[in-house]
Amino acid sequence: MKALVFEAPGTPVVRDVPVPRIKDTEVLVRTRAVGICHSDYELLGGRYIIPVSYPVTPGHEWCGEIVEVGKSVSGLKTGDRVVGECVVETPERLHHFGFSMDGADREYFAAQPEWLHKLPPQLDDTTGSLIEPFTCGYYAVMRAGGTNASETVVVSGGGTIGLCSAAAAVGMGARVILIDPVARRREAALKLGVECVLEPSDDIVEQVRALTGGKGAEVVIEASGHDASLGKVFEFAAEEGRVSMVGISIDRMVTSNLGQIQMRNLTIHGCIGSPGVWPAAIRFLEKTGIDLSPVQTHRFDLKDAVAALKVAPSECIKVTLTND
Repeated sequence: MKALVFEAPGTPVVRDVPVPRIKDTEVLVRTRAVGICHSDYELLGGRYIIPVSYPVTPGHEWCGEIVEVGKSVSGLKTGDRVVGECVVETPERLHHFGFSMDGADREYFAAQPEWLHKLPPQLDDTTGSLIEPFTCGYYAVMRAGGTNASETVVVSGGGTIGLCSAAAAVGMGARVILIDPVARRREAALKLGVECVLEPSDDIVEQVRALTGGKGAEVVIEASGHDASLGKVFEFAAEEGRVSMVGISIDRMVTSNLGQIQMRNLTIHGCIGSPGVWPAAIRFLEKTGIDLSPVQTHRFDLKDAVAALKVAPSECIKVTLTND
């Protein structure tokens, strides 16, 4: 079968590898669609946040179909479409799927049932491959206590996680304002139901205040990890506002007016990943009917994965590999 392999930092190849043989406690999954994440580029660059070894097959944003079931497995059958969590436990250790162990950028892979969630029939394969980033955005909003139709949510950063955070807040009924410098991302946000999009500027805080009657937003999601956004994020918030910090900014030092936290009596939450929310997030997508397709901008066949990795981030939002 074909697999994308990072042989070493900076060296991606598509090569033939054996189809896995499953254990009695495993299922064999045929990959249907896999998203390329910013962290995959970090892995390719040799900069991932935990130690990894090469060669490794990436791919943690995936949707697949079960094609073989181990003798000891119950609750799953051939033909079930499934998605899977990223932090997984194996008999050897706790792994990051697609980082410290081989991921889904291959035609078939073995998985343990406890990693998996069935995909409702209403959600297509592309949406399935967006479940993982959506759970991160959903978790970011829930870390801030959730939201509702009485509140305004500001999302700073319109990458995949920012857009998914915005979609989750829209689905909860909130009025959403998204800030991002890239026109493609702002256009996608409007298609997701965001009410207002803004470009970053020197007077961005004043713009947010003007749109919120001078008080600021009840919920702020910092999803960019960008220095300028990190410096202003607390100033977007209303009195007793809630802020979720989901944008990756490891080992970064920025200047920020921390006095805003006390002056406005803010609650700040850091969040990473999406622990414990997968079933709820999948039901949420199923019941609300949110269309995440504006996030997905480019498709490549798995055999063309090296070319897919060369699409500049400025040209795309989400690149998806398909195994048709």
